[in-house]
Amino acid sequence: MKRHIALLGGTTTLSDTIVTASKLMLPYNLTDGSYISKYEEIFAKKVGSRLAISFSTGRVGLYGLLKSFGIGYRDEIILQVPTHIVVSNAIKYAGATPVYVDCSLENYNINLNSVRSKITSHTKAIILQHTFGIPVDINEAIALAKKHGLIIIEDCVHALGATYDGKNIGSFGHASFFSTEETKICSTTMGGMVVTDDPIIANKMKEFQKKCSIPNFWSSYRYLLKYTLYYFLLHPNLHKYTRALYELFGNRLPLPRPTTYEELIGKIPDKYEQRLSNGQALIGLRQLNKLDENLKHRRKIASIYDNKLRSKGLKVLEIPEKSEPSYVRYPVWVEDRTKAVSCYKPYGVLGTWFTSVLEEAISPSYGDYVKGSCPNAELAAQHLVNLPTHQKVKISDAEKLFNVLEDLIIDPVKISLKIKDQ
Repeated sequence: MKRHIALLGGTTTLSDTIVTASKLMLPYNLTDGSYISKYEEIFAKKVGSRLAISFSTGRVGLYGLLKSFGIGYRDEIILQVPTHIVVSNAIKYAGATPVYVDCSLENYNINLNSVRSKITSHTKAIILQHTFGIPVDINEAIALAKKHGLIIIEDCVHALGATYDGKNIGSFGHASFFSTEETKICSTTMGGMVVTDDPIIANKMKEFQKKCSIPNFWSSYRYLLKYTLYYFLLHPNLHKYTRALYELFGNRLPLPRPTTYEELIGKIPDKYEQRLSNGQALIGLRQLNKLDENLKHRRKIASIYDNKLRSKGLKVLEIPEKSEPSYVRYPVWVEDRTKAVSCYKPYGVLGTWFTSVLEEAISPSYGDYVKGSCPNAELAAQHLVNLPTHQKVKISDAEKLFNVLEDLIIDPVKISLKIKDQ
């Protein structure tokens, strides 16, 4: 029998699930409480920063950061594509303008040469997205930002636990934001964190956090119920059935979805500014305690994919010198994505993050992206798939999962050059 591998994994264990279930029986302790401050304290230590401030999502943290830095009308924020529409949304909600630059096909991180041509007198900040947990070339990025007096905000949504030159990703910029949504390194179903060493920004973020609404009991209950159910329903032998139900029910599913319809069309949702619940913070604490084990496994699985690529004569991901990725997922290019997804169905869900330059945006024109302006990102949106690295993926699984795709995998840099020559 073929073993079905869910793309969601993280560090969810039976003990975490039991603790979560017990919290559902204590409604007075579910929404607000002491676990939040403890979680923030431990998170800051893990990243190597002075202070951490939690929110319902990473995007809300980014929005608060932009406001705290005084960024607004007529200000421009440089960010790469591909990225998720919620990042662009946060910039627009703050009143600023997103300015898109292309990615590098060597590792899908920001192309710093492209940044130079986009800097204007209105440019206030650059968002450095550590895509798939692969660190940006920090030294070059910092030098560029300093030269032009730009604020650096690190997008560490994929990169909890990644390092650069011995320091944790998230501790280099003026501030950074993280996500603990269900597909990330650690999962609290939904959740975000801002970290900074700047006491002025930290105080402003704390004031912003106070203004954010405390999640109500029902929304907190749904997030933790989803977390608990995922432990059982994402068992390898059940996942293919539960995934089908998830897709069948769509928006009618009672469990919360990561992105609201309003966000997909660029409107700010009701109750956008929310805090993290106390129950989620408890789960976050337990996940952080096992972060090192989690990262060790992901890096081991990634090394198997690396070796498989080398054995086929294909180029592996280009990792900046002295850096160690967290590998939330492992990206590869395939000639035919539809065929790849079809071939993968008997084994598991193949990741398809970044099927467009602004992931999940419903309106093609929303986000003000100009077609043709970032050709590498547009190519990636046609060919990129991602393999799972989480702890439910065994070494033998990784080898089988790669073998399913091996005849479809292509070298992105070679294909890009070929297209340019045509």
